[in-house]
Amino acid sequence: MKKSFLPYLVPFAAFLILTYVGAYSGQHGVYIFYAIKTLVVGGLLYYYYSRGSYPELQWKCSWIAILVGILVFIIWVAPDEASRRFGGDWLRFIKLGKDDQFTPYQYGVGMLAWLIIAVRLIGAVIVVPVFEELFWRSFALRWLINDDFLSVPVGAFTWLSFAIVTLGFGFEHHEWLVGLLAGVLYAALLYKMKNLFDCVLAHAVTNLLLGIYVLSTQQWHLW
Repeated sequence: MKKSFLPYLVPFAAFLILTYVGAYSGQHGVYIFYAIKTLVVGGLLYYYYSRGSYPELQWKCSWIAILVGILVFIIWVAPDEASRRFGGDWLRFIKLGKDDQFTPYQYGVGMLAWLIIAVRLIGAVIVVPVFEELFWRSFALRWLINDDFLSVPVGAFTWLSFAIVTLGFGFEHHEWLVGLLAGVLYAALLYKMKNLFDCVLAHAVTNLLLGIYVLSTQQWHLW
């Protein structure tokens, strides 16, 4: 079990550190560092996966995962849609900090903008769902049950582990309230299916639909 937590912790920590550095690296830093962290974290995931570090990633899934991903997407954009349609500043009560403005078109509408969009989608749809689900609903959820977490079956339930992971996942996100609801639904999917890849797929579907929504509506603060 020695250092068995590293494949779960290192990609997650790398993403957080590079996000923090990017946020304080000047006007263009957030774009440059998003590409960097996508490459770095993607490389780390591939490295650990190739070494057999993620036996719980069984490449099978169910249609329920797609439905959960769609449902989480609807929940995620519902407050924004309500605010746009009916007005009011109540959205500030369900968010942490200030809205980010990841706006690819600030550099024009040519090839550079499309490259920024492509990198953002690759990160959000492929890299983020994998490392977040591995950290929260594979490692943390089981480690909170037993520090020898590899001995705990995927999808094992205790109220304490469920509550802590849901809170951690929710408050990791700027939109903390919908983040909490998303955490509940992803966890419920895991408890039902006992398959981590269902959570990865659901998370990827949510992020893909959210990316399409942001590009269609230009609600950049959701990105």
